[in-house]
Parts: sequence; C-alpha cells; structure tokens
Amino acid sequence: MKAFINYINILGISLLFLSCTSRGKTIVVNFDNSEKKIWAIEEINAELPKDWTNYEFLTFDIYATSPQRFSLVLHDEAGKRRITVLPFQNAWVRASIPLVHFQKRNVIGHDMAAIGKTALPGMCINFTGSVGSIEHIDSISFEMNRPLNSPTLEIKNVRLTSQAQDSILSPIPLVNKFGQWLPGQKTGIIHSLEELKTCWDEDDANPITGNFAFSKYGGFLNKKVRSTGFFRTEKISNKWWLIDPEGYVFYSIGSTGINPGSEFARVEGREYIYEELPPLIKGTGRIPEKNSFYTWNLTRRYGSDDWMDQWIEKTVTRMDAWGFNTIANWSNETLCKSQRKAYVKNLRSWGFKAETMGMPDPYDSEYVSFVDSLAKIQCEPLKNDPYLIGYFVGNEPPWPGREIELTEVILNGNNTPLQTALKEHLKGGDTPERRKEFVYDTYTRFITIINSAIKKYDPNHLNLGLRFGGNPPDEIIKASAAIGFDVFSLNIYSYRINTKTLEKIDELTGLPIMIGEFHFGTPGKGLAPGLAQTVNQKERGVAYSYYVENAAAHPSVVGTHWFQWLDQPSTGRYDGENYNIGFLDVTDLPHYGLITEAIKTHEKIFGIHMGQLQPTDRQAITE
Repeated sequence: MKAFINYINILGISLLFLSCTSRGKTIVVNFDNSEKKIWAIEEINAELPKDWTNYEFLTFDIYATSPQRFSLVLHDEAGKRRITVLPFQNAWVRASIPLVHFQKRNVIGHDMAAIGKTALPGMCINFTGSVGSIEHIDSISFEMNRPLNSPTLEIKNVRLTSQAQDSILSPIPLVNKFGQWLPGQKTGIIHSLEELKTCWDEDDANPITGNFAFSKYGGFLNKKVRSTGFFRTEKISNKWWLIDPEGYVFYSIGSTGINPGSEFARVEGREYIYEELPPLIKGTGRIPEKNSFYTWNLTRRYGSDDWMDQWIEKTVTRMDAWGFNTIANWSNETLCKSQRKAYVKNLRSWGFKAETMGMPDPYDSEYVSFVDSLAKIQCEPLKNDPYLIGYFVGNEPPWPGREIELTEVILNGNNTPLQTALKEHLKGGDTPERRKEFVYDTYTRFITIINSAIKKYDPNHLNLGLRFGGNPPDEIIKASAAIGFDVFSLNIYSYRINTKTLEKIDELTGLPIMIGEFHFGTPGKGLAPGLAQTVNQKERGVAYSYYVENAAAHPSVVGTHWFQWLDQPSTGRYDGENYNIGFLDVTDLPHYGLITEAIKTHEKIFGIHMGQLQPTDRQAITE
C-alpha cells in the first residue's frame, strides 16, 4: 500500500507540473533509419535558450523500446557534446541529465567504472571525452550503434531545470516478485513459484555437460611437469602455462562474480516500481534492501536453512559440467574457501583514492607501513592455500591515458606529499612529457611497494597484475616488466583481442598474459547488452567461442575470465549497469545458448593452446 501511495504522490506532482509549464513537441527517433536526424532546439521546445550555462539539468520524459545504449549529443558550431544513455525498456521515465557532464570529463573515481558513469533513478549515463561549452547549443541528436529490432525513442517535455526531477512514471510495477522485468514482455515471465519450481526440476533433470580431462586443481591431465604444491608459471616450448600444485599444465577458464546474490541497489525512493521487495534472508548479513531477487530465488529453490551450502554444491557441479576451472574475481569467499575449485583473489584498499583518479600517495612517509599492514591482513592467512592461484593487485586504474588530467587534479587538490613531489618534479621543467614521467615514476614507486609487501607475507602465490583496462600506454606496460608481477593482466571488451596488443606486451614485459574481464550480451527483458553486443543468446555463445579460442591460440595468454556469472539486476546495480552478461539469469536458470557453445570451446582449450587445434573463425552476428 505504501508503494502505491508513493507512486500516486509522484504521479500527482508530475501532472501538476505538466499543467503549468510549456514543454514543446514530442519527437520520435527510429534508429533503423541510417539517416541521422538532428533537431534544432526550436523544433523541440521553442522556449529553450541557446545558452544553457544558467541551468543545472537537461530534463525530459523518455520512452525507449530497447534497453540498448544510445548517445545523446548536443551540437554547436564548435562540435559535439556527448553522453551515452542506458534507458529503461518500455517504460516512461523522467530524466534530469546533469549538464556538467556535457561540459567537462569526470575526474572523480578510483577505477574506470566509477569515473566513467553514474546512475539516475530511471537510467544509467556514461561519460565521454566529447565535452565543452554549452553557451551556444543549437541542436540535439540521438545516435545508436548496431540497433536491433527497430528500436525507437519517444521524447517529450524537453526543458532546462535548476533541480533534478527524475522519476519513473509508468507502467507500475516494473519488476515482478521473481526479479523479472515486466513491461513489454510477452514470453519468459514466471507467474508463480510452482511454475518456477517446474523449471528448476527440468534444469536438474537435464543438465548439459562436457568432457574435460581436469586434475584435482583444474589442470590438464594430458601434460605434467614439475610440481611445487602451489600454482606457478612456466614457459614450455615457447608457450606460457600456469602450472597447478600437482604439476599439471593449467589454462585458467573462469568467471567473475560467482555469488549467491546480485548487486541489488538504489532501492530507496524506487520502492514503488517493484511488485514485492526481497525480504531479509538468514545468512546474508545484509539489510533488507540489499538482499537481491537472485538470493530470494535461491531460498525458494533450496529452502531457508541450508540454501548457501546447496548453492555452493550446485555451483561447483555447474562449473564441473561446463568446464570452468577457476573462480575469478569478486566471487563469494565461502565458495573460494571451500577447497573445491582454484580461485583468484582481488586485493583492496591500497589507497587508490577517488579524488586523485585512483592514484595513491606513495610519497607519504606512512605509505610503506600502511601497505605492509594491509598485505599482512589480506595475504598472510592465504599463503598455504594450494587452491589459490594468486592475487590481482587492483582493477582498471582510470588514469592511464589521462596523465595530464591527473597532474592537474593533484596540483589543484589538497596539500599532500603527492602534490609536493609533483611540484618539486616540475621545477625541472613543466612539459606534458615531464608530467607523464612523474605519473609513470609514481606508478613504479607505489606498485613496487605493494608487490614487495605481498611477496613478504605470501611468497607462495602468483602476483597476477593490476588488470589494466583496454589498451594501457607503452610506458606503463614497459614499467610493469620488473616490478614484481608474475603475470600481466588486462581487461579487454571487444569481439577479439588485438594480437598487436598481445605482441606489444610480449615484447615490453616478457610476461604471461591473463584477460581479467570480457563479455557479450543481448538486449531484451529489461537488460542491456553490456559492452559487446550480439543478436541473441546463441550468438553470445558464438562470440564467446571466437574470443576465448583465439585468445588461447596466443602462446602468452594463460587465461580468460568472463564478467560475470549472473545477469545484473534489470533496475541496475550501484552505478546503473543492468547488463545481460550472465551464464545464469535472475531465476537461477542457465542461458543455454551461451553455455552450450562455451562447453564446446572448453573441451578444445588444451589442444588450441598446445597448437594442435585451430581456433574457430566463426564470428557472432552483432546487428
């Protein structure tokens, strides 16, 4: 009842506001039309000024038939100002876009995800480098790459406001009690627990499985070398391998985010869009609004008492059947410690500060002792665990490629040892090259401190690197060669890894390479396709096979880790992402099209990396 009253109040306020302000015309954008339509602002609303600097938000009502990402572009004589939008599907949403994101790049965030996007109540917006003045805006356009299924936008009531007016208008509710998106869905909706239990029974009775010659720790029984009791690396016949504790060669096939819950967030103020919210669930240790629909569905499947144990058993069974030998980043600690599968651990809290774009302050006299204490807490308890492959030091620092911006942030920020060191460095000359030199020297300094502390408290396990995003500068790659990394890791979201990037890492570091993240999704059921799109679930599997097999064919790649095990919530995680990127959906049912192809690939990984089999040349259909 409370949720309904909240909705009526919001709707009433919306209708009142509509009655007292001119909002201009409604525009419809059809993305199947290759001709890009640009609307003069007078066409959209005759009252819109060209100078937007006295306002804080661009506010409008929007209805999107697809959850696919699109660009919202402001035009003037100087060029374009662009953000990208992940809209809710088949729902009317009122959105207020902060105009600051058209004017300057965000520089606050400890990693690429934090610095690159933000969540609004009814959408997620991503920032771009296309920024500038908003003093002479003359037109607006909307653009979409690879549109699927004739997507359209309907946009009305466009205006400039001084305050945010975000709300979700209709239909209500958007999400059913099983966590599924409702608007516009004609198939696939679960209507009762009995119906869902029937689906679970079918899943249990008809598993899909492959044949994998895995050792106890997930190595390949086909080939054995010297064992040490822990994971290590070795180059054999000019090919890098991980070696498992028993000495079997190991190629890491993993998924991140293997958890008994998804990142269900930002409930407050949006309670009315849910048919029913998940209850407080015994064993999660979370407040009610943090308990996800996926967790709730697990308790429905396994009961409220030992659901966690049964989830672990089911998860390990699935990993065995599907050919996964690694529990990758950000996965459940109880699962990792179960001694059932090899796993990696992401280390945290090295002082990667949001206000300095993830750059810590290694010039602080207390930094060494600070890092030492953290390494002792995080690494020492795990030093004798044979199932631990190794540690990722961090994830996707946002400053590589933005070094000049970083130095400006430091110089304009608080008086810190980092700032003092930069000012001292620039006394020898303030040029872009010297600013970059300072950033790279600082990187070498802090990573050497961290890596030394990790090795001090755990000499047995691998240092798997920093998980750079995309294509880090050559100077960073080169600096990473001899500062304590055993593996060079990076996350690459594309349809295929650029072999030139791998060759460059080979040349500059000589280290084995691990891919820490990649994925493919398809739009629908309220979920966006993520960072690499395919047309359906089957093609997600085709894309997976092409990516993983061609990565495995490279002699230096020792593993690929998918992001992530579960679909994200349709209403968005903490930063608004709502991607169809899981092997499982919110109801704990597999995406069979993806999994079937993944199994076939996993059965071939040993032969491909050995050079005995060729990787597939079949690429996915993406549009």
